[in-house]
Amino acid sequence: MRAIGVIPSKRTVSEINHATPSIRSGSEVKVRSLDVGICGTDREICTFVYGSPPDGSEYLVLGHESLGEIVAVGAGVKSLKVGDLVVPSVRRPCPHEHCQPCRADLQDFCATGDFIERGIKMTHGFMTEYYVDEEKYLNYVPPKLREVAVLVEPLTVAEKGLAQVWHVQKRLPWGHAGAALAKHGRGHGMRAVVLGAGPVGILGAMKLVAEGFQTYVYSRSKAPNYKADVVESFGAKYISSETVSVAELVARVGNIDLVYEAVGVGKISFQVMKALGTNGAFIFTGIPAPKPAVEVEADLIMRNVVLKNQLVVGTVNADRTAFVSAIQDLGIFIERWPTALRSLITGRFKPEAYRELLLGKSTGIKNVISFA
Repeated sequence: MRAIGVIPSKRTVSEINHATPSIRSGSEVKVRSLDVGICGTDREICTFVYGSPPDGSEYLVLGHESLGEIVAVGAGVKSLKVGDLVVPSVRRPCPHEHCQPCRADLQDFCATGDFIERGIKMTHGFMTEYYVDEEKYLNYVPPKLREVAVLVEPLTVAEKGLAQVWHVQKRLPWGHAGAALAKHGRGHGMRAVVLGAGPVGILGAMKLVAEGFQTYVYSRSKAPNYKADVVESFGAKYISSETVSVAELVARVGNIDLVYEAVGVGKISFQVMKALGTNGAFIFTGIPAPKPAVEVEADLIMRNVVLKNQLVVGTVNADRTAFVSAIQDLGIFIERWPTALRSLITGRFKPEAYRELLLGKSTGIKNVISFA
């Protein structure tokens, strides 16, 4: 069957004749790929910065943002059936018995580093016609989300990051509960700044608006532009770093309670970290490409973290809870902002378009390869 992948030893990106998988155990499920999102990670793998094939294979099938339809189930599968739509998780646990996070199905917190990731590290991804996976790694998606469910995986980044923040911020009165939560959202009255207007940033901004935060997206491109229009359409404010300095951002926003970094650039991230407010939280999600060192006002940042009781947290991949939350939130987004949510998918392409999508200039917000 057709698959799109990389051959690191030859430094090539190509269509690959990949073996059709079959169910080998009672807990496995066979899935037909429908949509596979293209993201920065896929494009970076295609530059051979990282990405490793499975043992014994010269190639790695790409793709970790996926929506599929079940075509067969093993005899022991209980929660899924043929015809169901599913989104797979990405990371799989390491084999070490002493790794407590992996043994607790929290492989996103793997302590050994020997985890594997579909389409990224040591196992094939979903950019192919069919794949087989364990039932426990597949997440059911309601039919009403068919056209947007490929956005689940990038949304899980925000879901997990914010879940960690809410957990740690129980250390102080932060956010709303009870009747106030039900009426306004637990972030009501607080201010959040999102760095970057890519898919992870915009989906994170949607999550923050849905939680009640007064939300600002701070991105490079000057408005008006397509991304700015999308951001403004669901109630966030778009501010360009080309025209508004960090100092001016603070003057406009006020005390910044939360920064959600989704740009993967150290320089601007640490500039904004200096502006994080009292009792504020800063979430790192980006992974910068190798670059020369940047200057950081470390003493000022350290002083602020201590004296202002600030929280800095990094988040990678996501657990099952984050996938479930992302699916639930996409249901909320499609009800509240159907046009904005659909507009995040700026192009659907046949697999034959893979070279331009993976190697050409990045355009739009989220481009998708459709196998359906």
